[in-house]
Amino acid sequence: QLQLVESGGGLVQPGGSLRLSCSAGEFSLHRYAIGWFRQAPGKEREGVSCMDYSGSAKEYSDSVKGRFTISSDDAKKTVYLQMSRLKPEDTAVYYCAAVWDPHSYFCSVTDPESRYRYWGVGTQVSVSA
Repeated sequence: QLQLVESGGGLVQPGGSLRLSCSAGEFSLHRYAIGWFRQAPGKEREGVSCMDYSGSAKEYSDSVKGRFTISSDDAKKTVYLQMSRLKPEDTAVYYCAAVWDPHSYFCSVTDPESRYRYWGVGTQVSVSA
C-alpha cells in the first residue's frame, strides 16, 4: 500500500516562496502519475498541477501557471511543488496524489480526484502579511 506524505508547508508572506515535497518513503514513484491538489477554506478541492509517470508531461492550473513548478528527484522518490510569488489566495491545504499509470504520457489538472488512488493527508500553506 503506497503511503504518501507531504511536507514543506507553512506561513509565508505574499511574494514569498515555499517548496512542498511528496514522498512515499522508500518506494519509487517512477511508474506513477502525480497530482497536486489544494483545498481552501469553504471551497472545493482543485487540481493545481500534475505530472505523468515519465515526467515529460506537466500541467498547471491557470491560477498558478508561471509561479508553480512540479518536479521530482532523479530516483523519483520525492515529487516537489515549488511555489513562488505566493499570493493570499494560494492559502489552502495542499495534497499530493498518485496513481499507477506507466502508459500515459499525459495528465490534466482537470482530471477527477477519482483518478488518483493514493492520497497524502495534506500540508497547510498560509500566505499572509
